[in-house]
Amino acid sequence: MRQVGSVLWPRLQVLQVYGANTGVGKTIFSSILCRVFQRHFPKVYYLKPVSTGPQEEADDRHISTLSQNIKAKCLYQFSDPVSPHIAARSSKESVTDESIRATVHDELNSYATDENGIAIVETAGGVMSPAPSGNSQADLYRPFRLPVLLVGDHQLGGISTTISAWESLHVRGYDVQSVALFSESRYDNHSYLKDYFAERDVHAFSVPPPPERHSNGAEDARAMQEYYEEAASSSSVVTFSSQLLQNHDKRIADLQSMSAEAVEAIWHPFMQHSERSKDTITAIDSAYGDYFATHTTQQALIVSQNPTTSLIKPAFDASASWWTQGLGHGNPRLALTAAHAAGRYGHVMFASAVHEPALRLAQTLLTNMGNPRLAKVFYTDNGSAGMEVAVKMGIRAAAARNGWSADDDIVILGLKGSYHGDTMGTMDCSEPSIYNKKEPWYTGRGHWLDFPQVKMRKGRWVVESPDELNNSLEGEKTFDSLDDIFDFQKRTDDYAAYKQHCDATLAELIEKGTKFGALVMEPILLGAGGMMFADPLFQRCLVDSVRHHASLAIEMQPQHDGSLDWTGMPVICDEIFTGLYRLGRFSASSFLGVDADIVANAKLLTGGVLPLCTTTASQAIFDAFVSEDKTDALLHGHSYTAHPVGCSAANESLRSMMKMEREGVWDGFKGHWSSSDNSLTLSSPDRQAGGAWSMWSEAFIKAVSHRSQVDSVFALGSVLAITLKDPDGKSYASKAAYEMRDKLLAGAPGEEWVIHSRVLGNVWYAMAAMTTTRETIESLEEKIFAALE
Repeated sequence: MRQVGSVLWPRLQVLQVYGANTGVGKTIFSSILCRVFQRHFPKVYYLKPVSTGPQEEADDRHISTLSQNIKAKCLYQFSDPVSPHIAARSSKESVTDESIRATVHDELNSYATDENGIAIVETAGGVMSPAPSGNSQADLYRPFRLPVLLVGDHQLGGISTTISAWESLHVRGYDVQSVALFSESRYDNHSYLKDYFAERDVHAFSVPPPPERHSNGAEDARAMQEYYEEAASSSSVVTFSSQLLQNHDKRIADLQSMSAEAVEAIWHPFMQHSERSKDTITAIDSAYGDYFATHTTQQALIVSQNPTTSLIKPAFDASASWWTQGLGHGNPRLALTAAHAAGRYGHVMFASAVHEPALRLAQTLLTNMGNPRLAKVFYTDNGSAGMEVAVKMGIRAAAARNGWSADDDIVILGLKGSYHGDTMGTMDCSEPSIYNKKEPWYTGRGHWLDFPQVKMRKGRWVVESPDELNNSLEGEKTFDSLDDIFDFQKRTDDYAAYKQHCDATLAELIEKGTKFGALVMEPILLGAGGMMFADPLFQRCLVDSVRHHASLAIEMQPQHDGSLDWTGMPVICDEIFTGLYRLGRFSASSFLGVDADIVANAKLLTGGVLPLCTTTASQAIFDAFVSEDKTDALLHGHSYTAHPVGCSAANESLRSMMKMEREGVWDGFKGHWSSSDNSLTLSSPDRQAGGAWSMWSEAFIKAVSHRSQVDSVFALGSVLAITLKDPDGKSYASKAAYEMRDKLLAGAPGEEWVIHSRVLGNVWYAMAAMTTTRETIESLEEKIFAALE
């Protein structure tokens, strides 16, 4: 699949000319700039991607009359003088956004010769005028993120039009180099706009308007040539052209120095800095859709050998930027939503107050999680903090009901390899690991059970049990499909063995006097611990054991409905990573047929725009904190609790993904799975139906599972995880996946785009955004499979 994105050639400068409206003089300014650029560059190019109207009146024909040294071209010319989206209807050719971008990219790339040159790319109409597809031009060309000259409107009402056009570009991440317009004296728009944009560090300039049209064509042409020459020599235009050249050089210099400067100034997360250098740091210029616009030391070396190559290369964001991306980078709807909330609220305190975005988000979560237990939403600003709150809620509720004091040693029950955050409290909720065991304050307050894992190995789905379960389950069991693993009614023998094991373990621990404050687990997929796919039936059994174990039974408090109240111990589901469609469903817990007492959500919550976390609890958990004594309250909060901008982005993110599910956007992916149209057999009749499926095809993961260096593989929802064999038997401390990571980032010679990824020891993983297309996934599968050869 073709992927074009941000470009930056060392010997070709590109300027995109946008207009605040139609008829503001874009082509006249382009003509002036072509004239002045001839003085600096041996080659000047003018490109009009889309034009409407008669061929003899086309802008590129006018530009070509200025000089033989200016090469002018139009890519898509529609004869009907109407908006491009209307003109394109009568065209026999399918003109998509993708085809326009690919054609523009190829044309510009052909200009990046050994000689220095400059290209002007002039748009049609105004900033938000429709492209042939009907999408706005601002969104059509955004992946390139070319520097922009905005031609302002000098006419009555033009101040408002110009400012609105600039804001539309600015909020989409464009760099508007300058604003230019005619110095029409009647309305004096140029004077106001110069001052307005100066306060925003945007250069604005003006030139006199062109002369009145002559009835004689030759006289008119001569007058315009004189006008262009005079305007091109004006101090304002010369200053602009000089700044443009300087900005291009500065952008290159900044991009090339960022990695080295980062080594001096930044302490990176999750990195051993003895292994860090400027050569291991990727500079990200921008991002759009599924891709980063990246610059690396290797790319700089390639460019030094071939100056016609772009300094920036698209790199698929295979970690979904640490699992946060749901609707793609630079999503205009999310950007506009966040901008609106920033303008309406900024941030407002949330103590004893409420605002609409937070209220609507809470209501959306409670309505769509499909969990009747959940009743109250608590806001924090990141996943680790949200899990801190969840554990506080669970342990305090258990202590209150059991009559435990603050002096009692209360622990949590969890799974081995779990990870719930890096704050001090959440670290104690995980067993000793590479993440926490060297921290002096870490105590590891819990008991962690080993668990069976789901894997594909040599083309077969297997459930691999740990040693402590092998006596009853005979080690590894095979299944015909992923749905068969989730079909709990057919796995009664497995359920009985799991239940017996969980019951016996709990009985032994309780007999020793262990006080459990909560069961804390990541449903289905344990992420940071190594992308481990837990057998959902085991997690279901564990919840059943916790809730119905005789040794944990305590008489209910009379004010609670027993069907919705917790028993045994509160069940906390950490859906920071797995929730909100990451695994293909709104709620990851629904795969288990389990209604948790507390659920934490983040990551996909805001579509990657802002940090935000919600911890949603049952009424029974909430009531445990209610009394006449303030010290009994949940005294936890953040300055940015329920940030209105984050809540607004979350509302838009959830609304978009729920719409995608409703409209069957992912049905094409489901069709690549053997039985994805079958409903899962779960105990609760109101669970979210639908078989297990992935955006990664089953045929692909089967093929990967047969590669000699692959131990196992799995895919679910947008997640793909490949466990590579490590000769030393290491897991997270392994470097087995480094070679694959580096190979995919380097790419093959001449590749248009590469893959930027993270690894977890010997596990190489990737995940798509929920908007990633099937065509993109297929291209990724080809690259990944090739990297395993």
